[in-house]
Amino acid sequence: MLEMFTEARGVAVVGASTSPEKLGYQVLHNIMRYGYAGGIYPVNPTAPEILGLKAYPSVLECPNPVDLAIVLVPNKAVPGVMEQCGQRGLKGAVVITAGFREVGPQGRALEQQVLDICRRYNMRMIGPNVLGIIDTVLKLNASFAAGMPDHGHIAFMSQSGALCTSILDMALGQGIGFSRFYSIGNKADINELDLIKTWAEDPETRAIMAYLEGITNGPEFIKVASEVTRHKPIIAIKSGTTSAGSQAV
Repeated sequence: MLEMFTEARGVAVVGASTSPEKLGYQVLHNIMRYGYAGGIYPVNPTAPEILGLKAYPSVLECPNPVDLAIVLVPNKAVPGVMEQCGQRGLKGAVVITAGFREVGPQGRALEQQVLDICRRYNMRMIGPNVLGIIDTVLKLNASFAAGMPDHGHIAFMSQSGALCTSILDMALGQGIGFSRFYSIGNKADINELDLIKTWAEDPETRAIMAYLEGITNGPEFIKVASEVTRHKPIIAIKSGTTSAGSQAV
């Protein structure tokens, strides 16, 4: 389940940039820096190469194999990119771009449009509005985080990108390792239940941690968590349980 993220043979960085201050440069640099052994394909309509790698004008022109897209284009361009990903046969995407449900009704409609495209092509999506994902088993750091945690056996998910960076800083300072480390943002498609079910069967994961601002299906969450914790512990924090916290969320 969700092997398009844990076993990706090739990654397209859609919105890769030649400018070091831009996220499209930082994410591509992280993917290259930490030992990912699969194909890495920058997608940029104007640059012939980025960080020494041949760049492609669209994901449709990336060579095989490519299973996963990391999307960093402006929010209004995301539906077109996701359409191309579906046409290309990709099965997974991480939409780092913000400006969707979290900004109001227009963003919510745009997010629904992206989700509809995913459903049409049987594509799974993490995001939008995320820091990215880190997989120490695959040695894939598809995020704009400043660092790569050690390999370990804790799988971590968070809706808050800021909390992700804080946890990473602490982990790097104290040598705490992770198996999978996912920023899940708006959870338009993949949510906490999908990840708990997947990580429950993951031999690289011995414990699951989650920071959640909202739970998609409370009764189902309790049911699944009760089953999983018989053989693998789950530590989950739900924010917004106080009046001040609820307003912040």
